[in-house]
Order: sequence, then structure tokens, then C-alpha cells
Amino acid sequence: MTTAQERADLLAEIGGQNKAAIGAVLGTGSIAKATERADGTMEATIRIPEDAMVWEPAVLILPHAGTVELTIINDDKNTHACLLPSNGDRKFIGLLNHSKGRATLELDGPGYYWYGSPAGNDEGRGLTAAIVVSGEVPPEAKLDRPAQPRP
Repeated sequence: MTTAQERADLLAEIGGQNKAAIGAVLGTGSIAKATERADGTMEATIRIPEDAMVWEPAVLILPHAGTVELTIINDDKNTHACLLPSNGDRKFIGLLNHSKGRATLELDGPGYYWYGSPAGNDEGRGLTAAIVVSGEVPPEAKLDRPAQPRP
């Protein structure tokens, strides 16, 4: 689990609210970075702790766009699900109590990718989270307009 100081340090490291962080949108829960393998594939583990109704981490940071392999663990006594973003199609994983699932996602550009548990009223009770992909938009995807002032 991430302490408040570790969370603040990690947010500062990735550039604060106007860079890769998402400010106070997800003001609770932990924040973590995915691990990158030698081949460029990233990996991370996401959990639902018992009786918590949160994803841990609540914000997962990827250093760049590409393939990420997730292990999703439901440590709770209740059944949940995980509906994840991925290029072309979303990935759905049903999570019985005390179960584990795996998903391979393709996220091809920087930005915020939201996910949650569509089971019951899980999202309404707080079981939502984000994957933040760092990096710049490729030149071919940039708008042809003058540079805009940045805060």
C-alpha cells in the first residue's frame, strides 16, 4: 500500500496534474507504476482488497503506450467483475470471491483509460479506477494548429 508521501512523490515524479497525473479525480486509493520487461511489455497486479470496494492501485501508470499484462485478484468475499479498455474491444473478467484472472491489453496512445466493475452497483459504490498511459501523441495524430500556451 502506498503512503500519502509516496503518492505525492510519485505524482511529482510523473509531472503533476498538467502532465500524466489525473489530479484529484481519483483522490483516494493508491498509485503505482507498471513494471516494464526487456521486450517492452508492461505488467502489473491489481487487487480488490477484502471489504474495501476499491482497486489497489486505483491509478496504474504505464511509462508508454503498448501491451500491458494484468493480473487481477479479488480478495473480497463478494463476486465482482472487471471491464477493461483495450484497442479494438474491451476485456471482461468475471471475478468470483477469492479468485484471480489475467488480461492482456493493447493501449496505443497516451491518455486516461477508465475501468471498473459493472457487477451490481460496484461502480456506484466506488469500484472504479484508471490506467494512465504516459508519453506524447505521435506527430501524425497531432492537430495542425499553432502551439497553445500551457499553464
